[in-house]
Amino acid sequence: MKRIAVIGATGLLGKPVALALAKAGYEITALVRDPGPARKTFPREIKIFPGDMRNDSDLKKFLQGHDKVYLNLSVKQTEKKTDWHSEAQGLKTLMPIAQEVGIKRIFYLSSLIHRYQGMNGFDWWVLKIKTDAIRMIRESGIPSTIFYPSTFMEAITTQYMQGRRLMIAGRSKHKQYFIAAADYAQQVVKAIETNTGSDNKDYVIQGPDAYLTDEALNLFKANYKRTKLSISSAPFSFVKLFGMFNQKMNYGSNIIKALNNYPEQFEAENTWTELGKPQVTLKEFASTI
Repeated sequence: MKRIAVIGATGLLGKPVALALAKAGYEITALVRDPGPARKTFPREIKIFPGDMRNDSDLKKFLQGHDKVYLNLSVKQTEKKTDWHSEAQGLKTLMPIAQEVGIKRIFYLSSLIHRYQGMNGFDWWVLKIKTDAIRMIRESGIPSTIFYPSTFMEAITTQYMQGRRLMIAGRSKHKQYFIAAADYAQQVVKAIETNTGSDNKDYVIQGPDAYLTDEALNLFKANYKRTKLSISSAPFSFVKLFGMFNQKMNYGSNIIKALNNYPEQFEAENTWTELGKPQVTLKEFASTI
């Protein structure tokens, strides 16, 4: 029960989870398409399995001998609706193989924002993929644990930061409970230790404090040590217009609209009780990265 297969280990959120699990004593095998960079990134304790989710035989060999699988999948900003997606076609291939080889439990990183699908007439194929992914996992009959995170603090440096500027589009109407990936990784470790039964589990993943987007970016700016930052804003209509001609901007306009309008409430009481309370504040995150 100490062997865990990880798909998506090299991603921004997959890496801290894989490292935390290895540190906790789990034997981790990571499925990667390009093993070279992965071997440089991870310690020897994490096994690298060269393979692709598109390949049935790769998945079957990869999953053999493992009891649990952790999935850190996503739709890339450059992907189109008609493309192959790991959370759609990839999961459809994976699930029967997981059943065949005897996987005992699936752990899957979803998103809290997927709930905005259908609210206020909002309809975006990316959120529909995430909704369908949950359905596929639950209908497989394999016990599962699904994590629904609020906005990760790391999104500030990977999405909002452009050089020395923090870019805001539109205005957020509701506060978000920003969570650090390091805290989430420790909660995953605890879930894997304790979720050993046959029941399905859901965890809302939220940080200790909530902020509107402009509040979060101003706090980050005030505590960031590496360089002086400025904050720029643009009307949402500007991003939406450019999204008509650029796939990455189209993705950005939809995710911004969902984030700005989803009425997030604090729902992590049970998560904190079972998996531990997050410790990293946004101020601490900004001052230490």
